[in-house]
Amino acid sequence: MTEEAGASRHKRRTVLKAGGAAVAGAVAHPVLEASAAPARTEAATGVPITLRVNGKPHELTVEARVTLLDALRERLDLTGAKKGCDRGECGACTVHVDGRRIKSCLTLAVMQEGREITTVEGLARDGRLHPVQEAFIRHDAFQCGACTSGQVMSAVAVIEEGHTRSTDEIREWMSGNLCRCAVYPNIVAAVRDAAKEPRS
Repeated sequence: MTEEAGASRHKRRTVLKAGGAAVAGAVAHPVLEASAAPARTEAATGVPITLRVNGKPHELTVEARVTLLDALRERLDLTGAKKGCDRGECGACTVHVDGRRIKSCLTLAVMQEGREITTVEGLARDGRLHPVQEAFIRHDAFQCGACTSGQVMSAVAVIEEGHTRSTDEIREWMSGNLCRCAVYPNIVAAVRDAAKEPRS
């Protein structure tokens, strides 16, 4: 290797080392700053909201990113709505907001202030199960139970929406709720049965 080639190689190595050190410093600086900063508390960064759930108001302070599902389960101890896929695919987290069914894992708690939220815990009246809940029991429309609350909430909505004219129609309008145990025939039978009950 010539002296000139060695010098050129030495210069390239020096530049690369210096550049690498500069990049490492630039990356490490904000990380070190962030770790040195005091942790922010939810109270300091949260948003005060009032959620009306099952007819009762609940005052909470939540971070803006908290989903309705997490607020219900973690803050209000209403664990009927299940965290299944957490991506809006399984329907286990279905609740009603202003009478319409939604997947609570896909909506933010702060967006539901001032609205009427109903969870599966709020369906029973005066100690008596909702007709859909009774029909699910009669038709053995659940096994592991992971999807049951979401299935029940969707079934109530399907009946209220008037989509129970046929088995195929019920299947179509319940298709947003998955059952890993594949108890679909029993669920459809329960919905058809409950649809015959007088509505309050």
